Amino acid sequence: MNNQDVGVSIENHVATVELRRPPNNFLDIDLIGNLASVLETLDGDDSCRSIVLAAAGKHFCAGANLKKRVDDEAAGKAQAARPRHLYHEAQRLVRTRKPIIAAVHGSAIGAGLGLALVADFRVTCKEARLAANFCSLGYHPGFGMTYTLPRLVGNQTAKWLFLTGRRVPGDEAVSMGLADRLVEQDQVRKVAQEMAAELAKSAPLAVQAARETLNLNLYNEFRAATEREAFQQNMLRETNDFKEGVKAGFDRRDPMFTGT
Repeated sequence: MNNQDVGVSIENHVATVELRRPPNNFLDIDLIGNLASVLETLDGDDSCRSIVLAAAGKHFCAGANLKKRVDDEAAGKAQAARPRHLYHEAQRLVRTRKPIIAAVHGSAIGAGLGLALVADFRVTCKEARLAANFCSLGYHPGFGMTYTLPRLVGNQTAKWLFLTGRRVPGDEAVSMGLADRLVEQDQVRKVAQEMAAELAKSAPLAVQAARETLNLNLYNEFRAATEREAFQQNMLRETNDFKEGVKAGFDRRDPMFTGT
């Protein structure tokens, strides 16, 4: 199951799945596809009853590397047509059967937050920053978050987070229901593994069945959300505001949007 992007270890029925693109763990179609394949393999592995999704490096996941994409397009490096789409791979994540706890020890930004929200539970720390920063970049929210984020924090709070792109520290994330446990930064993975071990003590078939019932509409709603998100993102990607938003973010300055 181990590959260049994702590492896996299993101990006492708990699988620790680690993103290995430090320091930022930028995601793309290959990383999400590899992660989905790992989780699908773990579904068929009886030695695994619960999963910790963790990451090497400074950040849990800083999202997609939009700056690289804009620069490539500006240089005429158009992406070749691919048979897969990032969100099709993301849809595979929500179809897996075993409970997942995300160990968010650093920033989870944009699609990186979307990845954390695929998990059933999240452990974080006050140093972490969680943000749905799409609109502040001139972009449409994605990675299914137009469904998963309101489901956790309510429509009003989700709307504010989307429209402002505000970065939420870990302690506030817990208070608003965006994360479940707040611990010291160096304890995030350890506590996530302890929680996963507690899950692993319950009957595995019963856990999977109960989780499936609780998530009954998750896949269909997530798929519908990603399809609309992808449509909107494709349109906004062509705007001057998107290019300005990405450049301003890279330059660490306020963007100058023109509405074009």
